[in-house]
Formats: sequence, C-alpha cells, structure tokens
Amino acid sequence: MTRIVHLSDLHFGRSDPELEQPLLQQIHRLAPDLVIISGDFTQRARRSQFAQAREFIDQIKLPVLAVPGNHDTPLDNLYMRFIAPWRRYRNAIDHQLEPQWRDDQVHVVGVNTVNRFAWQRGKISQRMLRHVCHAFENGPDARLNVVVMHHPLEHGPDTDKKLMDGAQAALKQLSDCGADLVLSGHLHEASSGPFRAAPGLMFVQAGTGLSTRLRGAPNTFNMIEERGGELTITRYEAPAGQGFRAVVSETFGKFAREWRPVPVAAATRSAR
Repeated sequence: MTRIVHLSDLHFGRSDPELEQPLLQQIHRLAPDLVIISGDFTQRARRSQFAQAREFIDQIKLPVLAVPGNHDTPLDNLYMRFIAPWRRYRNAIDHQLEPQWRDDQVHVVGVNTVNRFAWQRGKISQRMLRHVCHAFENGPDARLNVVVMHHPLEHGPDTDKKLMDGAQAALKQLSDCGADLVLSGHLHEASSGPFRAAPGLMFVQAGTGLSTRLRGAPNTFNMIEERGGELTITRYEAPAGQGFRAVVSETFGKFAREWRPVPVAAATRSAR
C-alpha cells in the first residue's frame, strides 16, 4: 500500500499561522510515504514569504515533492517575473521545477504549468507532455503513475477562472501514455473523481491548506491511499480554524479501463 498526503495553496503571506502546527501534526500522524505540495507556497513571491514556506517544509520529516504555482512568481515585479521568475522559488523550495519520485509501486512526475506571460492562467505544452510520457515508459504495469501540477485540467460549472491552455489535449495524451492520477490545486476547492472528458484518468483537487482566502470552503488537504489497484481519497478539513480531521472518504477502482466509485466504500463518513 502507498500513502500520499496532497497539500496545495499554502499562501504564506496570507496564511493562518494557528493552523500550521495542527496541519504538521496530522501529516505526521498519517505517516505517508510522500507529501506532495501542488504550488502556491506564497502569496506574492516575496523572500520573507518563501522563508516561511521553507521553515514549514523543513518541519515535515518525510519526503516532499513540490511544483510551483502562479503565486510563486512575482505579480508586481514584472522584470523579475519575465527575466528570472523562478529564482526565489529555486532558492527556497526546490531547484527542480519538475521533480520526480518513485518506488516499486508509484511513480510521481511534477509538471510546471505556470505561464509567466499570463500570470493566473496556466499552460501545459507538448514538451511537458512528452516529458511525462517518457518518464512513464517501461515501468511496471501495476505501478501507479501520478502527475502533479498546479493548474487543473478540468473545471466544474461553478468555476469562473479560465481553463489553462492545452488542458483538453493533455487529458487525452496523459490517458494514452499510462497516467493514472492527476493532482492539482489553484481553485481552493477540494474534489475527486474521474475526469469527465477522460474517465480512465483520476482527478484529485486539493483545497487550500493554510490560506485565509477560503472562497466558501474550509482549509483542507487530501490523503490518497493505493491498495490492490484501488484508490481511496480521504479529505481532511479544519472547520472554523479547528484542527484537521477526516470528513469524507471515497474509494475508486478501474472497471473496463474507467475509474468508478466502489459502492461499499464510496462517500464513507468518518468521525476521526
């Protein structure tokens, strides 16, 4: 069994400091194999905000894989955004913008979808897709192939943000080259399920772990467990600034090459 904690949109500079220790404590109680953070470590990509993010990461005594978000490039410093957009991120978080992590059961590939020329809207290019598909070549058939990016490949009907460039083409190509699961953030909303346009590919969206910009939802993170070809996604929430607790869990399995809910485990409520 593989256990992954998925965080996103921490937004240091506009975060709730009282949630930091409860979040760290819950992560360590869960003891995942890997912690994934899908971008937006900072609010305005300032050095002090990156220093706070680095201090938080250093307290996670587990492997961490991270990709940048659009807030991790400067909004109000155009020279830096266009000429050296990743300097502060590389110095504080990770020199690699598209890192990988693997063991015998899981292969995770990060993708940097931030577009410096369109600050909020992301972009996924053919180069990025070739990079992911090449990484998944010749792996064990039973291995779970995971792609991590900041911007989602699909939006719900209530989302007013523009879908990132290249998203529709990416869904088909990632499905064709063996990807199983895509993790993202950006919208500050948590959800999970098969992509509508590509049901052979699972979509797990993390809300914001620490930001005070809640957009009508509490602070959340996800725990993803893979066991015997099934994926269980458990959402942890911190309502009204309280500690994080599991609130809903869903299990999905692949049937005829499409992800579908497993009826016995779907929408199981937990009081933990």
